[in-house]
Amino acid sequence: MAQTKAQRSAAAKKAAATRQRNAAKKSAQDVKTSAGSTARGATNLAKAAGSTALSAAKSVAKRADAARGGGSTKRKSGTRKQG
Repeated sequence: MAQTKAQRSAAAKKAAATRQRNAAKKSAQDVKTSAGSTARGATNLAKAAGSTALSAAKSVAKRADAARGGGSTKRKSGTRKQG
């Protein structure tokens, strides 16, 4: 049985509304994903900055210790038990 003009129009409106809903859902999902990756990027950046600062502080401390005449912070090679 053939569709009437009113049925075709109603089906087209329904399809258009579905497309709009799907597009809005995808857009919201994209925004959420983007926000999550931005937050992860900021977290990683902060961790990297902290790690760099820690390395720099350790380096400065080693230099200060060396300037005072302190010994090496590494383990001495002769401390291993002899078999």
